[in-house]
Amino acid sequence: MSTDLTLPAETASLLGRLGVRAAAFAGGNRAVASPITGEVIGQVHDADLPTCDAALASAQAAFLAWRSVPAPRRGELVRLLGEELRTAKTDLGLLVTLEAGKTLSEGLGEVQEMIDICDYAVGLSRQLFGLTIATERPDHRMMETWHPLGVVGVISAFNFPVAVWSWNAALALVCGDAVVWKPSEKTPLTALAVQALFDRAAARFGDAPAGLSTVLIGGRDVGEALVADPHVRLLSATGSTAMGRAVAPILAARFARALLELGGNNAAIVCPSADLDLTLRGAAFAAMGTAGQRCTTLRRLFVHDSVYDTLLPRLKGAYASVQIGDPRHADTLIGPLIDAASLAAMERALKDARDQGGTVVGGDRVAGPGQGIYVRPALVEMPAQTAVVLRETFAPILYVMRYSDLDIAIGLNNDAPQGLSSSIFTNDVREAERFCSATGSDCGIANVNIGPSGAEIGGAFGGEKETGGGREAGSDSWRAYMRRATNTVNYGSTLPLAQGVKFDI
Repeated sequence: MSTDLTLPAETASLLGRLGVRAAAFAGGNRAVASPITGEVIGQVHDADLPTCDAALASAQAAFLAWRSVPAPRRGELVRLLGEELRTAKTDLGLLVTLEAGKTLSEGLGEVQEMIDICDYAVGLSRQLFGLTIATERPDHRMMETWHPLGVVGVISAFNFPVAVWSWNAALALVCGDAVVWKPSEKTPLTALAVQALFDRAAARFGDAPAGLSTVLIGGRDVGEALVADPHVRLLSATGSTAMGRAVAPILAARFARALLELGGNNAAIVCPSADLDLTLRGAAFAAMGTAGQRCTTLRRLFVHDSVYDTLLPRLKGAYASVQIGDPRHADTLIGPLIDAASLAAMERALKDARDQGGTVVGGDRVAGPGQGIYVRPALVEMPAQTAVVLRETFAPILYVMRYSDLDIAIGLNNDAPQGLSSSIFTNDVREAERFCSATGSDCGIANVNIGPSGAEIGGAFGGEKETGGGREAGSDSWRAYMRRATNTVNYGSTLPLAQGVKFDI
């Protein structure tokens, strides 16, 4: 690979506005291509192992200082980061589009998620509270306290190149932790831009320790360094189930925490009472948005016999008419696949679907700018939930199947090895409540009358089974980034023991 690539003017200008100097890329060893055209838009330097070791040691030193800063003061840094993101929203959203191939609307929406989680974390910085617990011993008080954990490692995927970092980093920072981030090797420019914005916020803050937030660019070896380093007390990793299987045992062996956000083979059930106009919109966005490259993408659709023949023609019409092309254009709804490997996986899945009795509509490659890989989303009618249906393919493929009984449909929903997201479309309150109950969906997310994608930061995000069990963003997810201590205080002059134990000397 050539190492004398020059940064294109568009990229240099955009990165310059975001605070990243073009000179920093000179001699970089990793070329970065935009999936929109396939053209190289930048070059970056991979971190070598000594650089990784130094960054992790610096992060540990930063943690030791940061943990003593009062939590509301830590929240002030995150508030300033939110301000920087607001100012840079248009440029950072465009960079997300340029590097990840998401539509402009989705790129801007991802930055808005970052802003939202900063707002959430600022409020949280004054609410990191524990419990006071009833004690059986007189003149005693028992309570729990929460303390900063340590260095948090973040490994993120290409499809949400900046939001996933923010879900972790905003909470980790207010909890008193330092953060080391390995972005996807497919989307490093957005990570460098986010780090530049963080540096701006830190400069305004005034006394943030060096090394509090670090980006390490590279391939598998950099990720392995984060997984193995004893300074990293929590690793939040987003990616494939195969990646999770490799990471989890190493973390367990050194008793570090794992927050895993892995695969998702998400389903929706369409009931006889469903509002089909609403269902059409919800299913279409969930299945086709981000060119099917979301972990929460709708991949399996179970439609009741009584509405199947009404809904399917309308869904096919939506698939045939959706605008596909350059995601920088305002009217585009479907952008490119990230790379040729994604196209190969999609073509292989569609072949397997045909071999297993499926009827495929769409899925063909369409023209787009440059060497970008653009495909028409595929709608596949299947006679049953076969092996290919239960295999997650990170591409715009929606498998559609009939059902006649809700219990059967819920069972089919739960048959997938992953357990991230799910939804039901119904106007029957009993069906809705059953789906959300302990005997309903076994996923971490169970929605009613919306699709499985499009989560908000106020709720904990994550799933069960092969999805990994991790939770990010809202609710009580902050607890993963802290350690808990139970404290008992004796304010009396005697020493009564618990459980009535006697030990008089």
